[in-house]
Amino acid sequence: MSVPAVHAQQVSSAIPAKAGIGLRFRHHQPVLDTRPAVAWFEVHTENYMGGGSAPQYLDTIRRDYPVSLHGVGLSLGSAEGLDAAHLARVRSVVERVEPGLVSEHLSWSIAGGTYLADLLPLPLTEEALSVVCRHVDEMQACLRRRILVENPSTYLRFRHSTIPEWEFLTQVAQRTGCGILCDVNNIYVSACNHGWDAMIYLAALPPAAIGEIHLAGHSVRQLDNGRMLRIDDHGSRVAPDVWALYREALRRFGPVPTLIEWDTDVPPVETLMEEAAMAEAALEEQRLESPRANAA
Repeated sequence: MSVPAVHAQQVSSAIPAKAGIGLRFRHHQPVLDTRPAVAWFEVHTENYMGGGSAPQYLDTIRRDYPVSLHGVGLSLGSAEGLDAAHLARVRSVVERVEPGLVSEHLSWSIAGGTYLADLLPLPLTEEALSVVCRHVDEMQACLRRRILVENPSTYLRFRHSTIPEWEFLTQVAQRTGCGILCDVNNIYVSACNHGWDAMIYLAALPPAAIGEIHLAGHSVRQLDNGRMLRIDDHGSRVAPDVWALYREALRRFGPVPTLIEWDTDVPPVETLMEEAAMAEAALEEQRLESPRANAA
């Protein structure tokens, strides 16, 4: 594949309160060829740490579109501390891309120096809260910017957890000054799996901290005991119940940048744009109804 020459003019890096889509490798060339009417793109930070054509594609694309960086490997909840080398690589990508937003997950993925290639749940305790806050502070100091922390999708809970997840996430934001990436699909998946009330979760989050919303598809599996488990696999269109929860989130938080994620069986850009159009319609409806949005 060929990478076109760099454009002389770069657009603003600010992420608008509109619907964007997750940019994956298969989209690089089609985006450059067709210049689709997409408000912004989000990419996984780790996919652009190496050499080859991927960083070159992103260098070109970001001159026509705002870009957000979404990390999946820093392991903010690791008791062993952050990997300094990985954090330095994140900083290098941030300096190169100059993204409008930078985000990471409320999870851990490293033990004994081994990367487990998954976003694992934390025991929601005061000790874990201190660890996460220390690492968020470290990341923000290194990057010299505010980051967003995303709520997880979970399939089990620790018996010794003492803090509800929504309170834990709120405390991280209040103690560190970071923002929250509110993944509405994750809230719905976890609420169904654990018997939580998704509306209580949303109502507990501080509106001023919400810097981005994620939407994605999920699958449903029946376990041997007959119980239904929802899996956050990012492999399908957004479910109707998640769309309803998204509209409630907009009523509470106002219009904020919203991303359509799709990571398995990744479809063409056009399919993602159809989902983004639905999110944009909900955003526009909220703009018309919200005095806060009209005054912004």
